[in-house]
Amino acid sequence: MKTTKLLHTLLLALFATHGAGAQTLLDGAVRIDDAVVTRADDKLFVSMEIDLGDLRLGSDREVLLTPRITAGELSAPLPAVTVAGRNRYYHHLRNGIEPAGAALYRRSETERVEYRAVLPCEPWMKRAELTAEAQWRGCCNEPEGSDETLLARFDFEPPTYVPALIWVRPEAAPKINVLHGSAFIDFPVNRTEIHEDYRRNPRELEKIRATIDAVRNDPDSRILALTIKGFASPEGPYDNNVRLARGRTQTLKEYVRNLYAFPDSLIATDFEPEDWEGLERCVAQSDMKDRDALLEIIRSDLEPDARDWRLKKRYPEQYAFLLREVYPALRHSDYTVRYEVRAYTDIDEIRRLLRTAPQKLSLEEIYLAAQQMEPGTDEHTEAFEIAVRMFPEDPVANLNAANTALSRGDLEYARRYLERAGRTAEAVYARGVLAALGGEFETALSLFGTARDMGCASACGQLAQIENILEKR
Repeated sequence: MKTTKLLHTLLLALFATHGAGAQTLLDGAVRIDDAVVTRADDKLFVSMEIDLGDLRLGSDREVLLTPRITAGELSAPLPAVTVAGRNRYYHHLRNGIEPAGAALYRRSETERVEYRAVLPCEPWMKRAELTAEAQWRGCCNEPEGSDETLLARFDFEPPTYVPALIWVRPEAAPKINVLHGSAFIDFPVNRTEIHEDYRRNPRELEKIRATIDAVRNDPDSRILALTIKGFASPEGPYDNNVRLARGRTQTLKEYVRNLYAFPDSLIATDFEPEDWEGLERCVAQSDMKDRDALLEIIRSDLEPDARDWRLKKRYPEQYAFLLREVYPALRHSDYTVRYEVRAYTDIDEIRRLLRTAPQKLSLEEIYLAAQQMEPGTDEHTEAFEIAVRMFPEDPVANLNAANTALSRGDLEYARRYLERAGRTAEAVYARGVLAALGGEFETALSLFGTARDMGCASACGQLAQIENILEKR
C-alpha cells in the first residue's frame, strides 16, 4: 500500500506545473502562494495557498476570489472563495452564499486559505492557464472593482517527438568507373579482318570510339584498362566458331590499339565461341511457336554442335527464323572502359559538378559538399538524392538519403532507403527515428536501445525523449 501511494505521489509530481512564485491581487491585499496544477488520469488537481494577512475589509464588504482554467476563448471557473466582513458574513449565513458553491470565510477569523479543487480534464485543458480573479463587493452585492492575475501555465500534452538525425561520412575510396558498350561488327563470311566501310561497320566502330573518347578527352579522367569480348552465333561447326571468335576479337583489339596508340598491356581480350546464353535469353523473351521445346534443347547438356543440329532438324521453321532474326544479334563484341577520375577538394567545384557531371564524384565528395549546405534546404536534399542515384546499392548512400527523407517527414521514402541501409548502429538508429515519427514508440524504444548497445551515443538522448513521451501519454 505504501509503495502504491508513493508511486501515485511521484506520478502527480511528474505531471505537475508550478506557478512562478507568489502573485498578488487588489494592490497586494490578497496574495497567492504555491499555485500548482497536477493531472492524473482524466482529472486536474488545483492547489494554492491564499494569504489574506494584508486584506482590510469593512463589515459590509467582501472579496470574491474565482480561480479559472482558461485556454484562448475557452474557460472553466473553479469553486470560488468568498472572504467577508462581519455583516456580510452573517448575511450569507442567513440567506445563502452567492455565487452558489463558493466557500465562505470570515476575514477576522481567517489568515490563510488552503485551496484545493478537482475537475474533469477536458481535452482543451491539457495546454492552458490557471488564473484568479478577485472582486470587491459592497453591501448590495454590487461589484466595486476587480483584479485578475495569471497563476500558472501548464502543458499536459504528450511531448512532440523531435528527431536528431545522423548523417554518415562515407569512406574515401578511389573513383574507379566503368563504361560498357556492345558493337555489332560485320565481318566477311568466314573471315576475321575488319573493313571499316563494310555494311554497318562505320556506325558500330564509331560507337566504340565515342565510348573511349568520352573518357580519353576528359582531363579529369585516366583510362586504366580496356576489355573486349567477342561472341559468335551458334550455327556452323564449333571449332570454326572458336577460330572466328578468337580471331575477330584479336582484330578488333589491334584496330583500337593502333587507333589510339595504346600499349598492348592496356587492352585485355576474351571470347565466347557461341553465344548460347544470348540465344536462350532471346527465345525465352519471345512468343515463338514451340518456345519451351526450343528452350529445352538450348539448355540441354548436349555438345554445341549437337544442340545446333537438333534445333535445325526438329524445328526447321523456327531455326530459319532464328538464323534470320536472332543470330545476327549474337555476333557482337562487348567492351568496357575502366577509368579513374581525379579527386576533387574544392567545394565550389564539387557543387558545380553535382549539377553538371555527378558521375565524376565520389560519395565522400558529395557528402563534403552537403555539409556546407543548410540542412532542410532543397539543395541539401538534392545532394543526398543524387548520391543515392549514383550509388543505388551503397548502404551509406541509402542511409543518408533516408535521413534526408526523414528530415522532410517523407516516411515512405525513408522506409524504402532504409531497406538498403545495412545494419550499422547508425542505420538501426535511423530506423528508430522512422518508428518514432510514425508514432510507433515502443518499437522506437527497442531500436534506440539496440543502437545504444552498438555504440551509438546519440541514441541515449532519443531514449530519454521516447521514455518521457511514453510516461505522459
